[in-house]
Amino acid sequence: MTASDALAVPVDPTSRQRLAESALVYRVIDMSDDADAEGFLRADSRGFLDEDPTEKSIAEMRPGFSERRNVGVFDETAGTWPIATVNGWITPLTVPGGEIPMWAISSVTVAGTHRRRGIARNLLEGELRAASDAGLAIAGLTVSEATIYGRYGFASAVPVASVTVDTVRAGWADSARTDEGRVLFCDRETLADDLGRLHERTRTARAGQIAGWAGRWKRAAGVFESDKERASVRGVHYLDADGEVRGALAYTLSEVPDAFRSELKVRALIAETDGALRALWRFVVQHDLVVRARADLRPVDDPLPWLVADQRAVQVSVHDHGWLRILDVPAALAARTYRAPLDAVVAVDDPLGFATGTWRLTVDGGQASTVETDGPADVSLDVATLSALYVGGVSAVRLRAAGRLNASAEIAAAIDDAFRAADAPLLGIWY
Repeated sequence: MTASDALAVPVDPTSRQRLAESALVYRVIDMSDDADAEGFLRADSRGFLDEDPTEKSIAEMRPGFSERRNVGVFDETAGTWPIATVNGWITPLTVPGGEIPMWAISSVTVAGTHRRRGIARNLLEGELRAASDAGLAIAGLTVSEATIYGRYGFASAVPVASVTVDTVRAGWADSARTDEGRVLFCDRETLADDLGRLHERTRTARAGQIAGWAGRWKRAAGVFESDKERASVRGVHYLDADGEVRGALAYTLSEVPDAFRSELKVRALIAETDGALRALWRFVVQHDLVVRARADLRPVDDPLPWLVADQRAVQVSVHDHGWLRILDVPAALAARTYRAPLDAVVAVDDPLGFATGTWRLTVDGGQASTVETDGPADVSLDVATLSALYVGGVSAVRLRAAGRLNASAEIAAAIDDAFRAADAPLLGIWY
């Protein structure tokens, strides 16, 4: 199933009926229609508290949105813009050992004038029913408000690290050797192309990643004229000894008041090889006249603390980022591989009904099989907890300690051994 297949998915009839009972119209946006497209994009910007987009901004955003299934909720007494928005598309989600098609959800907004009317519930449940009806086994999103999505069965499954480096203290470790490649400045268009190619080549290396899109990399590289920081965006790429681009870095510099020094903020850092990663981090840490560097959306096992001379100069804060929601338990569990054998009866509770059931999960030779059963469960958990475990970035032992997973200590440890990803999962972009 491809991304374009999402465009043919109709709006969910249950949500359409519920919203119609409140005199609200729930429909797919026609992005080929100027007025429809502009209304959706302006409502989306309003919902995220962004500035009202200019005509240039709309022209820059529109191609990317046209590749998605955009849905608006309209109140005919409130003007021509939608009072709520959502969009979805189908993207490959990297899982241990492979990929699974995922329904990605974004642009979830409800106007402040229409809160507490069940609109968000119908948007999100409608997307989940649409995804399930289209045969998708999992949905995902990134969130601006983390307290909303658990009630719909989503859970934080891909934590990431936010890193702050005191570059004056950090230094560079003598053991952190770099190879014979070169770091060179590049123009914005080249940087955007490099980021896109590198992301596509590397996204299957870590569970949790999804496919990118051209607008994402143009925005990171400062190509869009509507970007307020565009003038301060710089870019470098790393060429290995054979002249091949193996890494790219987009960043901005901002002056630290009264210090005659700057702070470097990483917009995107993608490295295909360990040598490229070390070289780009060295460029950041040793940048002239920079006293502090910041980067977000880094893997929680990023080697940066081991690349500097003083690890205390690197502050790492882990936070939620990639949220997942399983819709079809057997299909989702069969799509990934496992690191250790497992034999357990798993009972899943799903208030929305998609994933409710009891299965005997057997892992042999890295592959899983699931058979429905009426037998007593070794593990009881809700769908959000199973979704948190899915790509191997959250510990079953930790979830058991939090009361989210009902199992013996031995079973929880066995689940950890089986589900754990070799490298920490990562989602390196917002969507």
